Amino acid sequence: MIKKDVIIVGGGAAGFFAAINIAEQNPKLSVAILERGKEGLGKVKVSGGGRCNVTHAEFMPQELVLNYPRGEKELLGPFHQFMTGDTIEWFEKRGIELKIEEDGRMFPVSNSSQTIINCFLQEAKKHKVDIYYNYSVISFKTDNEFWEIETSKENFITEKLVVATGSNTKIWKLLEHLGHSISPPVPSLFTFNIKDERIKDIPGVVASNVEIKVIDTDLYSEGPLLITHWGMSAPAILKLSAFGALELAKRNYKFQIEINFIRKSFGNCLDILKVLKQDLAKKTVYKSAQFEMPKRLWQQLILASHMDIETRWADMNKMQLEALANQLTKAIFYVDGKSTFKEEFVTAGGIDLKEVNFKTFESKLYKNLYFAGEVLNIDAVTGGFNFQNAWTSGFIVAKHISK
Repeated sequence: MIKKDVIIVGGGAAGFFAAINIAEQNPKLSVAILERGKEGLGKVKVSGGGRCNVTHAEFMPQELVLNYPRGEKELLGPFHQFMTGDTIEWFEKRGIELKIEEDGRMFPVSNSSQTIINCFLQEAKKHKVDIYYNYSVISFKTDNEFWEIETSKENFITEKLVVATGSNTKIWKLLEHLGHSISPPVPSLFTFNIKDERIKDIPGVVASNVEIKVIDTDLYSEGPLLITHWGMSAPAILKLSAFGALELAKRNYKFQIEINFIRKSFGNCLDILKVLKQDLAKKTVYKSAQFEMPKRLWQQLILASHMDIETRWADMNKMQLEALANQLTKAIFYVDGKSTFKEEFVTAGGIDLKEVNFKTFESKLYKNLYFAGEVLNIDAVTGGFNFQNAWTSGFIVAKHISK
């Protein structure tokens, strides 16, 4: 049996961050990571299209927590302990500069996730963290003093156990067996499958600022919308998918959305169209896109408003004006299913947050059992927020254990 002072189960972002910080803050402790795969940091590798979206340029804890459909209340205290600014500083101290993109997402200047992976591997080596790859955890048990961990290869004994296995259902079952409550996993970041004549032939078109609501719910979102080969994506949709994760799963991903493409009321839009009818009388409606709308989307909405490509503004009747105002401000689309957003598998679900002390990220049920990252029922919208939760929880666990 191998004895260590601290064992971290899970070699992902949160696991590595916790291990490195424990070993650095208290070099006397022997620290090991058990990783079931042949290499760790898989999500780090694929995040942000292989560039690694490390965090987000939001520097107020009260604002940052609003990006977490699950965990908003619980993360406020932890973010006062280790925040986005601390993340930036942590990487800068290790020679990795981050840059801010227009939408607030932050990436390494190198534009490569390998930079982050190399940093973690070097730091782990420097601080003598042992990493055991291809070690799959079969069970863990405690005698209240030590934790015994059975793996596919050898058994380990440790005083402090950190579980950072993300949404690994096998580990959730082991924790459930110990008495922890688990919220069942549901996908949290996904795109909408929509078959509709209006968007069938225009993949790649972006409406830069729309309002969307899910009919018969309170779910609402705003932001850019991307039309894809299978339906719709981009922040406006992903935000809805995250905040609506449980509700949309209940509906088996079959529901209706209403989109306001121009963020004006139906009445206001109608008034503007009546003025345009006078001002642009001789022009064809199809060819003169308004409201800064992408031309190809505008043309599809014209065809959906009982007009053809020859209809002139002057010839529009009351019914056509109202139909167009409707398409612009209250377009209904039927969603039938979902698709995974890139490789960023994010799930809602995990350890019930009431069973965790968020000052230390220690279990309230067992002494010396800690959690970091997505193993908890915490998830965020896309943009670097899920990683920030990993860094914050990993750091606080480290601070507490290294004492």
